[in-house]
Amino acid sequence: MEYRHTRVMGGPESGPDWFRHAIRGLAAGRDGRLYAAGDSRVMVFDPAGKVLRTWATAKPGCCLAVAADGRVLVGEAGQVEIFSGAGQLLQAWRGGWLGEITAIGFHGAETLVADAAARCIRRYDSGLKKLNDIGLDNRTNGFLIPNGVLDFEVDAAGVIHAANPGKHRVERYQADGKLLGHVGRFDGLNPEGFPGCCNPTNVALGTGGRLVVTEKAESRAKVLDSGGKLVAVLGTRIFDAGCKNMAVASDFRGRVYVAETVKLRIFVFEPARAEAV
Repeated sequence: MEYRHTRVMGGPESGPDWFRHAIRGLAAGRDGRLYAAGDSRVMVFDPAGKVLRTWATAKPGCCLAVAADGRVLVGEAGQVEIFSGAGQLLQAWRGGWLGEITAIGFHGAETLVADAAARCIRRYDSGLKKLNDIGLDNRTNGFLIPNGVLDFEVDAAGVIHAANPGKHRVERYQADGKLLGHVGRFDGLNPEGFPGCCNPTNVALGTGGRLVVTEKAESRAKVLDSGGKLVAVLGTRIFDAGCKNMAVASDFRGRVYVAETVKLRIFVFEPARAEAV
């Protein structure tokens, strides 16, 4: 499958409301809107890239996710802020067990958060009572994340797809923490593999069971099928060479959104042929 680069959103020249220092989180909502977190703000875009609303967060956002009921959860250092879809603060979820929250996901009434400080994914019930940790039961006592970011996404069946850059792969886990398998391998030449010391840095789930990942050195995004076979390489000559930890999201139409971390823009890619929705 081929993808085409269709749009660039933002950049510091876009005005005083744009991100000035960092874009660290992207999420595609079920309503077709794109949500972005960085600095100490959230921005919401319509499908054409127009800014619909923006609101402040207490701390710089490291990630965000949109729940099925429209709530927006923003992960920060030591806490998760929970907002209504209109940006009203509903709750600040804090606890001594929460470190650097760099990814958030859902399955049913459960909430999962990636704690980069602890190098694991923490799973909570609907009352935010911790059920278990995921990724600690291994020889390395956690995910290998030299880049300082732990990223994952949960599919409709509740399977957790987590980037483990130090092992050059994306791992799949059951909710109870059992490792189901993984895709990826080290390869510095063939783009089907992951190069460098620690790739992929970020991961999202695309349509049709695909995985969308981003890498550093060189900065690029890739689309893989569910078995790990390379489908497409995106943006090899577009992203600044110094980019790393590029947040990525994919919507129900197959669009891929990548946050460029140096020039602070969001790049949009679409399948060359429209996919059935």
